[in-house]
Amino acid sequence: MKKGDIKKVVLAYSGGLDTSIILKWLQVEYGCEVVTFTADIGQGEELEPARKKAEMLGIKDIFIEDLREEFVRDFVFPMFRANTQYEGVYLLGTSIARPLIGKRLIEIAEATGADAISHGATGKGNDQVRFELTAYALKPDIKVIAPWREWDLNSRTKLIEYAQQHQIPVPKDKHGEAPYSMDANLMHISYEGKALEDPWQEADDDMFRLTVSPEKAPNEPEYITVDFEQGNAVAVNGERLTPAALLTKLNALGGKHGIGRLDLVENRFVGMKSRGVYETPGGSILLVAHRGIESITLDREEAHLKDSVMPKYAELIYNGFWFAPERVALQALIDKTQENVTGTVRLKLYKGVASVVGRKSPKSLYRMDYVTFEEDSVYDQYDANGFIRLNALRLRLGKLARG
Repeated sequence: MKKGDIKKVVLAYSGGLDTSIILKWLQVEYGCEVVTFTADIGQGEELEPARKKAEMLGIKDIFIEDLREEFVRDFVFPMFRANTQYEGVYLLGTSIARPLIGKRLIEIAEATGADAISHGATGKGNDQVRFELTAYALKPDIKVIAPWREWDLNSRTKLIEYAQQHQIPVPKDKHGEAPYSMDANLMHISYEGKALEDPWQEADDDMFRLTVSPEKAPNEPEYITVDFEQGNAVAVNGERLTPAALLTKLNALGGKHGIGRLDLVENRFVGMKSRGVYETPGGSILLVAHRGIESITLDREEAHLKDSVMPKYAELIYNGFWFAPERVALQALIDKTQENVTGTVRLKLYKGVASVVGRKSPKSLYRMDYVTFEEDSVYDQYDANGFIRLNALRLRLGKLARG
């Protein structure tokens, strides 16, 4: 695109050094008006400094929004109804936040008459794909400016020099090389890069912010209950909570007991492998609890079908296709299975592990009169003869035909 074509751009703005430099760079290089958007999705930082910095840089339209409830209700919870894990272990805490931020960028662009959006994702990572696929899905004619794919500020030294040249305050700790990059929200904290780039080296325990190490967790277990209604968690220990408050509560409980740490080498959508370290205490409890209530409320084939589509569903979220028709279609299937996923799960939290120790539901399919090892009057064990012989028929015929 020609730089003179852009009149107004909405920037995903954290208030940090990188996005402050991007803000000034957009003003200088594109000569356009900049609107800033800062989302509170539970990262645990004060957001008013972002407003003050934007004002200092001459911004008039500043959007700072608390999206925590929407984040958990409309993005995290639908994902957990599928028991979603990318590559079998990753709970997608960063991935699931991007479509919400991208959606609000487009909504603000439409509200302010902006013809472009901009973000601070690098040209190597997944987030650039997630933001932009969301944007194009919702507004096909939107223009996207990705400074990291355009400028030559490709080192920390150059970024700091640019900041000093344009009177952008540089925090003292930014003059040195940070040991890793970090992304936080109500779902998790992710750490990657720099000191973590060697997949053989164990992460420093001092790095973690949400969880104690399992070795330092309490020596006594803690028992909790989580109530579900139609697949969504609604209460902890009998106390009904909003989605964001519930996840906050589980984060505190899980963090106290060292639950939710993950060290993963994952396959990025852009083609390379990347080592990430994650803390997801509340989400880890929620996953175990949700599977616990499903175990007594889902039909066998319903549960197995749902599990079979989960890897594809996880891949779609990881790769940025939240608003794609195939993700929406899979969500409809998943949500249909959740109509009877209602009840209570009791969990034991101890030394890094959340274990289901009890479950009950008014919709339970579990029948003690069928499964008992004692004498019963509802199940004829002789019926197993024909069942086994019919299922063995193709195996026997195959062996006879092929030797």
